[in-house]
Amino acid sequence: MISDLRRVCVAYLLREHQGRSQVLLGRKKRGLGEGRFVGLGGKFEEGETEREAIVREIEEEAGVVVDPADLDRRGDLHYFFPARPAWSQRSTVFVVTRWAGDPSPSDELDPEWFDLDSVPLDEMWDDAKAWLPGVLLGGHVSSEFVFADDLASVASHRTVPSGTA
Repeated sequence: MISDLRRVCVAYLLREHQGRSQVLLGRKKRGLGEGRFVGLGGKFEEGETEREAIVREIEEEAGVVVDPADLDRRGDLHYFFPARPAWSQRSTVFVVTRWAGDPSPSDELDPEWFDLDSVPLDEMWDDAKAWLPGVLLGGHVSSEFVFADDLASVASHRTVPSGTA
C-alpha cells in the first residue's frame, strides 16, 4: 500500500550561472545509490513534515540553508523493489531557487552543478530519465516505478492519478 511506504524527500537546487540554467546534484558517497548522482534529500526523522525534512537534508548534505517558504513542491514518486522490499519508498520532490550559502561536500555526497542540457541521467537512478528533465523545466510528477530484480533498472512505470499519493 502506497501510504505505508517509507517516506523520503528529494530537492533539486536550480540557478542561473553565466547565462545557463543549472541544477545541483551530488555524487552519493555511501548507502543506497552509492556512486550515482542524486538530488539532495533522504529519510524523514520522527515527527518531521516533508518541508522540515528536506530543509534539514539540504543543510546536512550540501551545507546550504533553505527557507521552507522557498520550496516548490513538484510531486511524488513511488518506488517499489520487489526483490528488496525494504528499499521501497515514497519520495516527495521539491525544486528550490533561493538559499543561503555555497554548496560544499558532506559525508553523504559531493555536490556538483550541471547545465540542464547536460544532466548525467546515465549516472543516476534509471527512473530519473522518465521524469527529472520535465520537473527541472517547471513540470510536476506523480509516478510509480517498479524496479527489476537487478535493483537498478526500471521494469515498469506508470503515472499515478493526483490525489492517490
